[in-house]
Amino acid sequence: MLSIYLNNVIFWAYHGLYKEEKITGNEFEVNMKVDYTTSRPASFQTIQDTINYVALFKIVQHRMEKATPLLEAIALDIAYEILTEFAMAERVMISIKKLNPPIPDFKGSVSVSFEIDRHQFNQAS
Repeated sequence: MLSIYLNNVIFWAYHGLYKEEKITGNEFEVNMKVDYTTSRPASFQTIQDTINYVALFKIVQHRMEKATPLLEAIALDIAYEILTEFAMAERVMISIKKLNPPIPDFKGSVSVSFEIDRHQFNQAS
């Protein structure tokens, strides 16, 4: 099994339940790991032999552009799209962190994480 990662990818987006979050936005950090198998593990001569991390980034980027009240929904959508688009993907682990949540007197971040494997995905589909 091989893994590909997106690490500490930062987006400015308008996710959240509260009115001010939809107006002012916030910084979000996405971390993702995709485990996969390939039919030609000794080869790795073309991008078809692996999962293109640029394509993964574009999936995340596109979904982060759509304002959504809950980070959980975004994580599920991204994971499901990856498993749909990449047949060799076996497991997706994603975390989305809101770097500056609008909570009075709160210093820190909040995050959600989601993990799903191909078997669970097939059962849910």
